[in-house]
Amino acid sequence: PSGQGFSKSLKMDCTSAETSPASSGILMVQHKLEGQNLQYLKKGTANAESLTLSFWVKSNKTGTYITELYDFDSNVRTINKSYTINSANTWEKKTITYAGDTTGAFDNDNSASLSLNFWLGSGTNWSSGTLQTSWGTQVSANRAVGQVNLADSTSNEWYITGVQLEAGTSASDFEF
Repeated sequence: PSGQGFSKSLKMDCTSAETSPASSGILMVQHKLEGQNLQYLKKGTANAESLTLSFWVKSNKTGTYITELYDFDSNVRTINKSYTINSANTWEKKTITYAGDTTGAFDNDNSASLSLNFWLGSGTNWSSGTLQTSWGTQVSANRAVGQVNLADSTSNEWYITGVQLEAGTSASDFEF
């Protein structure tokens, strides 16, 4: 986005169309975080910290997209939120807040404890239920409900930059 200080972005470019993904198909960008770097969130306590995700995104494919926090350590818990790309080929800043999780705890080690997932397409195994917008045991069918299929045309592209995940209920300026 012009004037925001970002010189690079991640580009997902559909080079082979998949108009009808297999029921188990997944298209996502995933970032895994180590448990030792998440202890300050106080997960599993009454004082669990909320997390706020902010990022800049653009795509020629408008519609609903899903972001997800996926906890590997506490019997696989998830929380999913939607955002909308409103204008084609226009950088838009998105801010999403997730409530703190008062159940379970992150292992204090260097293994993946939490992943931040940006869904870009899915089969019905992941989208046939009701979007899980509060923390709970992962239900496959509730993970990507409403998600557009970025893979349905070779003209589709999705860009992201300035991703920041931080404790609290508001987004701070991006820390370069």
